[in-house]
Amino acid sequence: MAMIPLPYGIDLFEKVRKEHCYYIDKTHLISEMMSVPFQVNLITRPRRFGKTLAMSMLASFFDIRKDSRELFEGLEISKNKDLCAQWMNQWPVLFVTLKDVNGRDFPDAYEMLHQVLADLCKEHYYLKTSDRVNAEDRDAFARLCARKGELADVKNALTILLRMMCAHYGKEVILLVDEYDVPLAKASDNSYYDEMLNVIRALLGMSWKSNPNLKFAVVTGCLRVAKESIFTGANNFVSNSISDVRYQDCFGFTEEEVVQILADADLSEALPEMRRWYDGYRFGKMEIYCPWDVLLHVLALSQDEHARPGNHWLDTSHNSIIRRFIDLPDMFVNDKFETLLSGGVIQERIREDLTYDIAHSSEDNLWSILYLTGYLTQVLPEELPEGMTPQEGKTSLRIPNEEVKSVFKDTVQAWFEDSLKSRDRSELFSEWWNGDDVKLTGNVSDILFDTISYYDYKEDFYHAFVAGMFSGAGYEVKSNSEQGKGRADIVVKERRRRRAIVIEVKWPGKKKNATLESECQEALDQIERMQYSRNLRMEGFRTVLCYGAAFLGKDCLIRHAVEKE
Repeated sequence: MAMIPLPYGIDLFEKVRKEHCYYIDKTHLISEMMSVPFQVNLITRPRRFGKTLAMSMLASFFDIRKDSRELFEGLEISKNKDLCAQWMNQWPVLFVTLKDVNGRDFPDAYEMLHQVLADLCKEHYYLKTSDRVNAEDRDAFARLCARKGELADVKNALTILLRMMCAHYGKEVILLVDEYDVPLAKASDNSYYDEMLNVIRALLGMSWKSNPNLKFAVVTGCLRVAKESIFTGANNFVSNSISDVRYQDCFGFTEEEVVQILADADLSEALPEMRRWYDGYRFGKMEIYCPWDVLLHVLALSQDEHARPGNHWLDTSHNSIIRRFIDLPDMFVNDKFETLLSGGVIQERIREDLTYDIAHSSEDNLWSILYLTGYLTQVLPEELPEGMTPQEGKTSLRIPNEEVKSVFKDTVQAWFEDSLKSRDRSELFSEWWNGDDVKLTGNVSDILFDTISYYDYKEDFYHAFVAGMFSGAGYEVKSNSEQGKGRADIVVKERRRRRAIVIEVKWPGKKKNATLESECQEALDQIERMQYSRNLRMEGFRTVLCYGAAFLGKDCLIRHAVEKE
């Protein structure tokens, strides 16, 4: 295994190059971008696909304050001599990222925005003493630096900086805005959307609306925000989303690039698992890997050759969108979720010009959010399952890979447990403790019918389903615990009354001639044969109820035998 200096957690192009980190050459983004005239170019991609690194690369290339020839030496863009002569380090650049503008309420988020702008001013502190800028702008600049700016200063901050830089350099300014919609997404999550929109609309919209100091602007985010009119007034506005072919290989890793990384790390045998877990996103007509995941898994493999792929999306704030989807009472999406979780395809109408405040107002909007943020990906017509044909006006969608599927699965399981906690389960528990397997079969079947299945109804799903019924009810629940001669599927203990339940779960799968009745009996025979209740009686539990629970699809059968000391 070869150790290669991958840029784990580094999203600054200059640092990646100066520290000689492994770099996948994406500089062709520059030549592709400059081949089409624009004033504002919006590029939307899901989180963790290299937007900030790409914007940092653009800043290094254009910034007049730098000499970047060495940074770009040997990279693809360096071969385009004419373009480099015209654009490399020839223009003043204002680069701001809004990805850290967050808060539980508007005052907190506003203070963070104020801090971002103060840091931006300090980066261009030379403007404070420039004799080419007017006194009023210098005064506003000083207030912003000291975080003493009024609301009007904050709203006009980028416009002021562009005017000052243009005056200082005598050249129009290139504006780069990274993750422009993060403040709006956070505001929507925390119920201060209108207040934040009022600030962001002015801060960004005024910077490019008929602005003579602007050369052009490149903006990145997850969604194209339309209704807010943030981009109103931008002449020659160009928008590029994950559906477009342009820039399709400029964000994320292609298969060829992942193959090269693994070969350089002597990890080529890891490609099939890497593909199954982290590939599957479609940008334009090309399948793309999530670069964040690829780098983290290569790191894990370099430390342990037997490391299994992990879920690196668990800590992303936007995972809540799936939960919001299934929580809405007037949206009936269970069947569609089950189709997706079993590896199937659904067809839905997609809107690419959404706003965060209306994202949850319709089912179409929610499917659009899941698509645009990477939780679902497009399926081309030639890849559709047999018998499925494209529907006019709709996009064919599937879950891209195992990592995202696990996010769906974990979200569904948490939703199921929470929904059970919110209902009155006293009757259900009474049936378990009283051995009323006839009523149990009916009530458990009803619960199963209302939930969302995953793992294609395999035994693991039913195991989690049964254990979840007892979640948060004050019982001690153990799965696959040592009991007697083996491991019981589920053991539920109520120490106060010195009683316990043993449940063995069965799923006939592809067994020939298997029935729910025969599977239930097999479960009960296993409980008796393996003496699962022995340890419980030795622990002092006076009553142990033993159940066989057999499942097939949405059907179930529960049978019991009671053992008393």
